Amino acid sequence: MLTAQSVRRYSNEFLNIGVDAAAFGMANSVAATTDDVNAAYWNPAGLIDIEDNEVALMHASYFANIANYDYLAGAKPLDDRSSIGFSVIRFGVDNIMNTTQLIEQDGQINYDNITYFSAADYAFTLSYARNLQLVDGFSYGVNAKVIRRIIGEFATSWGFGFDAGIQYKTDRSGWRFGAMARDITTTYNTWTIDEDEYSTIQEAVEGQNQELPETTEITLPKLQLGIAKTFTVRYDFDVKAELDMHMRFAQTNDIISTSAISATPSFGFEVGYIDLVYLRGGVGNFQNVEQFDNSTQVGFQPGFGVGFQYKGIHLDYAFTDIGDQSVALYSNVFSLKIDWRLFR
Repeated sequence: MLTAQSVRRYSNEFLNIGVDAAAFGMANSVAATTDDVNAAYWNPAGLIDIEDNEVALMHASYFANIANYDYLAGAKPLDDRSSIGFSVIRFGVDNIMNTTQLIEQDGQINYDNITYFSAADYAFTLSYARNLQLVDGFSYGVNAKVIRRIIGEFATSWGFGFDAGIQYKTDRSGWRFGAMARDITTTYNTWTIDEDEYSTIQEAVEGQNQELPETTEITLPKLQLGIAKTFTVRYDFDVKAELDMHMRFAQTNDIISTSAISATPSFGFEVGYIDLVYLRGGVGNFQNVEQFDNSTQVGFQPGFGVGFQYKGIHLDYAFTDIGDQSVALYSNVFSLKIDWRLFR
């Protein structure tokens, strides 16, 4: 039994993609302003602002439709001071061909030996938010999450972790502040590897993958800070603008990078017209991208989005790879949110 473990800069990365096309349109700059069912992901403290049960759905395809990303969430207020939420995320590649048994012992190729498997990551999150009575406008929230990762019959893992967030809003001035800390206790993934199945890879690829990978992964904490301003223009237009800082406690390709911490900013805005139509834009994910000549160039990811709301139904769209300025490969995202007041 192996006992090795590794601290990875990019462990459980599927949990960093994000949810909700409205947030993508604002370049994920929503830590201070998120206030609906999707706050369970972006900052659970924002769940305190929901007034009735809400459900959210999202589907996106990545890497030329090779990978599928699905998200389902629900939230409800418990009373006038607390709310709960639940969400499920799946990121997976299905129907992967397993050709390790393609060539039989006598050297003959038998296509009937080809099987298929899936490599999928799941996250199940339970969220709780509450107002702090001592400070008006202050709320906090926590997430408890279970992670399940499956690579066919070769390996599986379970992971556990916690997130915590806070929000503070001022009613008169329209300023809002937020902080979201992910994996605050570090998140552990413990792998179980089928050595018999794994040995078929070793035999199929001679001289490669001779050692089993680590059985434990540790995901380091991340922190997102946000400051936002909301205001109304002539009673018809509602505007919000937010500036966030996304930080990892590891050295990465972020535009600000040291051996202890890395950070990249993002900015987003939303203009809403009579709570019916929304226009969004933003820019973020500033990275030092290595070029073919070993030089580096700053890459960034602009975003654009629109949204429609009618009688409790919210439909949002985001286009997040404008001009191919970023190395990110995802672009078109749709999401749906339903307010249960529609049925009352």
